[in-house]
Amino acid sequence: MSFEDLGEEFYEELEENLILADVGMTIAAFLAGSVFPFSSEAVMASLQLAGLEPWPLFLSATVGNVAGSMFNYWIGTFGRMEWIEKYLHISAEKVNKTREWIDGRGAWIGTLCFLPILGSVLSVTLGYMRANPYTTFLSISVGKAVRYAILIISIYYINN
Repeated sequence: MSFEDLGEEFYEELEENLILADVGMTIAAFLAGSVFPFSSEAVMASLQLAGLEPWPLFLSATVGNVAGSMFNYWIGTFGRMEWIEKYLHISAEKVNKTREWIDGRGAWIGTLCFLPILGSVLSVTLGYMRANPYTTFLSISVGKAVRYAILIISIYYINN
């Protein structure tokens, strides 16, 4: 095997690993966006500091995190409080308090779904209230995208 062949093999493996890193980022962000306690920020920071391009990470993280919140929303649309309490570990009291707080504010409150802990309750409650899914999706997407953009830019400036 020549040196040239080794170089090609290295770049092929590197390309495969970069794809796996983006998939891993998406999965980590999905878990963090849903009710599972997970830190997608730590994964993103680690991958960015390891030299991965920030904007594919941004896209992977945003897509995964929005999907996690929309999963919560979807569970909430079933309106089965016992499921919400049993599987998502969110009490009826939290959902009802959040519901009272959301009343009159509308689905645009989904922009705040980027907040730890509160974000899961918000997305479940928006589903439970059957808030407009398109507006909910858009507002959640905006909030999550802004959060990850700030994170990527912060890591860039801290590292440089």
